[in-house]
Amino acid sequence: MSTKTSVTMTAPCEHVAQATIDSVARPAPGCEDCMKIGGRWVHLRECLTCGHIECCDSSPNRHATAHYHRTNHPIISSAEPGETWCWCYVDGRLLE
Repeated sequence: MSTKTSVTMTAPCEHVAQATIDSVARPAPGCEDCMKIGGRWVHLRECLTCGHIECCDSSPNRHATAHYHRTNHPIISSAEPGETWCWCYVDGRLLE
């Protein structure tokens, strides 16, 4: 069962205005793109602009980073239980 919990941005960046989502379901059901192709993932991330669930860079397909390059949506949050951190791709840093 997943629960929506707030994301943590105690040290926000200038791109935070593009993050329209302020809570994430943890755990997420799975990487939306991997599920379409029968892929597997290691950890899940949620785009805080559009809510798309993707896999991390430790996963074979690296869908979270691919989503950023395709859409320029700058901020993701972990969709893993117990994790509330955010990452800004533009600045290359944690927002906690």
